[in-house]
Amino acid sequence: MHQTESRTRQARRLRSDMTGAEAHLWKMLRGRSFEGLKFRRQVPVAGAIADFLCPEFKLVIELDGGIHRLREVEDAERDLKLADAGFITLRFGNEAFLRNPNELLDAIRRHVASVRSHPPHASGSA
Repeated sequence: MHQTESRTRQARRLRSDMTGAEAHLWKMLRGRSFEGLKFRRQVPVAGAIADFLCPEFKLVIELDGGIHRLREVEDAERDLKLADAGFITLRFGNEAFLRNPNELLDAIRRHVASVRSHPPHASGSA
């Protein structure tokens, strides 16, 4: 899916205006400091802007503030769009992440381990 200039501008703005939870997670992920995984932040992908993306494992991480309680339908539709493009989305609330960051980090580890133990078929089909 082609990325628009406005979505790219929005992603750049979001990178400079991260929430406290996003900034905390970024410190943990940046520079391959977590499990050697490459993450990007606030990146356009599949017609959306992902909070964090690990392209190698097609993993999107979303940290949600309170407003997302009012946007559950939109978030579910967005997650489906990402899934249709082959991405898995891990969605955590800001407060839950700040209380226990290891819960999210363990979920990332589990996803990576499952992909490594069941790599996609070479032909692209199962």
